[in-house]
Amino acid sequence: MAPAGPRRRGEGGILKIDELYALLRRRGLLWPSAEIYGGTQGLYDYGPLGAKLKRRIEEAWAAWFLGLSPDYHRIEPAEILPEAVVRASGHLENFTDPEVRCGHCHEAFRADTVLEKVRPEGVDGLDPETIAGLLRDTGARCPACGATDLSVPPPFQLMFGLDLGATGKERGYLAPETAQASFLAFPRMWDVGRRSLPLGIAAVARAYRNEIAPRQVLFRMRSFTQAELEIFFDPAAFPVPFDAVADLPLPLLRADARRDGAGAATPTTARDLVAAGGLPEFFVYHLARSYQFYHRVLGYPEHALRLFEKGPGERAFYNLLQFDIEAHLPSLGGFRELGAVHYRGGYDLDRHARGSGRDLSVVPTNRPRVLPHVLELTFGVDRNLWALADLLLGTDGERTVWRLPAYLAPQPIAVFPLIRKEHGAEADRVAELLRDAGLPCVVDDAGTIGKRYARMDETGTPFCLTVDGATVDPGDPSHGTVTVRERDGRGQERVRIPALADRLRPYLTYPRPGRPEAPPRPEGGAP
Repeated sequence: MAPAGPRRRGEGGILKIDELYALLRRRGLLWPSAEIYGGTQGLYDYGPLGAKLKRRIEEAWAAWFLGLSPDYHRIEPAEILPEAVVRASGHLENFTDPEVRCGHCHEAFRADTVLEKVRPEGVDGLDPETIAGLLRDTGARCPACGATDLSVPPPFQLMFGLDLGATGKERGYLAPETAQASFLAFPRMWDVGRRSLPLGIAAVARAYRNEIAPRQVLFRMRSFTQAELEIFFDPAAFPVPFDAVADLPLPLLRADARRDGAGAATPTTARDLVAAGGLPEFFVYHLARSYQFYHRVLGYPEHALRLFEKGPGERAFYNLLQFDIEAHLPSLGGFRELGAVHYRGGYDLDRHARGSGRDLSVVPTNRPRVLPHVLELTFGVDRNLWALADLLLGTDGERTVWRLPAYLAPQPIAVFPLIRKEHGAEADRVAELLRDAGLPCVVDDAGTIGKRYARMDETGTPFCLTVDGATVDPGDPSHGTVTVRERDGRGQERVRIPALADRLRPYLTYPRPGRPEAPPRPEGGAP
């Protein structure tokens, strides 16, 4: 579990969205794309620290979810889809967002944004007439000017279209999600693999959506990174090691409980969710493993997470079951979706089989021919980067601390020469030894030690190593050691240089299912 967070600035001790964004910009994690031209709404660039953190999140996701089975594999797909693909998938007809327009200021908004306070579950599945009725009955006002003159035009197509080639006769679309690449890759992966089910195909790639009104920084973007695992399985037989998660309490908010007025999640074990909740074991197993990833691996506090079930009229058009994984984010004023577990049934391969004219059914070993069903685990990389800042970055007394898990930190180790002229060469040597051992680190010699600690605390560096006079003095009992200072408790101890890599490596290794987590740090002490 993540440690209790520090107090934050803003009303009630909360770091507001503009304060958090300003801090991330100041430290060079991210900024608006084309900033010197005023920026472009919904597009952001990552700086050095932001790019490193983003890669760490992606690597942690891959280590955990591909670690669920040796038959789960990662591909790297193209980011442009021919029109035939999005027509067959249903995106050309269904990948739209309900739009609300103001007749007074002429601004356009997503319908769920205008109605979020009166309908927090969203407006998925509602037609324009129903949404217009909700606007009228609730007295909704324009978020920009406060007027009530709101209308609902036909749904807005979210995909970016483009012409392929010089003639313009072939139409294509920027991929609106990474999932389609895995569906298209299934027959090839079946041929090159072991010809057995389940088969998992994962992709971490860019997706593109022409959002009506991008807002909330990384939470609504026009170009973003998704990580998705599509698991193809025989619906008659999908064995999973369910006992590994059976007794795990899951913070559930079921759709029927919401209809009965419940507003808070109820802890329910995975075992009870299958026995009394009517959900299949394979779905609950992957839902539980997903929850463990957000809580144990990313470090989100238990109290901030919930698993939010979408009912029949709320879930995406292709889903038979859908649970969104949400976190309560103070900067955004409530729960926001960070990822999801979708049971898509046979929808995708059936649509692509009809669209391509190719039989996509398979014959697994010792089983009859079957058209596989799909379980999808989807994860928004950018919005999770924001959530990690929202929930784990704040003030602790006079200092600002980002309590990232050590393996996610953009700069996990910093080496400080106490005095550059006297200790700089040894600091450089220590850093090279750690890099040679595969541990990323930086050397920082600017300013006092206190200022260096402050810089590293703010960007989440968990371990700071100081090279001082004792390190380089052959006559000192502490010769050949450095001081290791741990970020959260600020405890310090001296560690011999040859032992540093082995001492720190366990904390910088991504957790995997079934493998012990990094050893806990002593309360208030160094590693």
